[in-house]
Amino acid sequence: MNGQIVATADLNIVGEEAMVAFGRSLSSRLPKPLIITLQGDLGAGKTTLSRGVLQGLGHKGAVKSPTYTLVEPYKLAVGVVYHFDLYRLMDAEELDYMGFADYLEDAALCLIEWPERGEGFLPTADVSISIKHEKSGRRVTVDAYSVSGEELVRQIVRGTST
Repeated sequence: MNGQIVATADLNIVGEEAMVAFGRSLSSRLPKPLIITLQGDLGAGKTTLSRGVLQGLGHKGAVKSPTYTLVEPYKLAVGVVYHFDLYRLMDAEELDYMGFADYLEDAALCLIEWPERGEGFLPTADVSISIKHEKSGRRVTVDAYSVSGEELVRQIVRGTST
């Protein structure tokens, strides 16, 4: 991830329902526009967290990882939310061919899974969320790289300390 971390929050999340709930709680705090990257091994909970965010923003249908399509758009009251999954990207340059920059201009929110596959073509995210397996659940680290991201992290910290 390029850029300098300006704020960090660490959380322990146990269970799928708790991950979805965390995503929903994030959705109520998101400034727009925002780019959020999601990192973690297969099965860590990236798509589950994305589902919570999208549901929190008003999406009523299913949320699947766009592994084969690379991007899934959601037209919601907040604007267009793009959910990217770069796992099957063969070369980061493919982002240029698919018009990735156009998505950024149009988006209220971009959720990007597997951002390391687009390294060199992705802008610095406002927020990077890393999810790691732990015995008791998942260790979720939220790093902010922008003023908008920093405010989100501060709200997360305030929300978990009450």
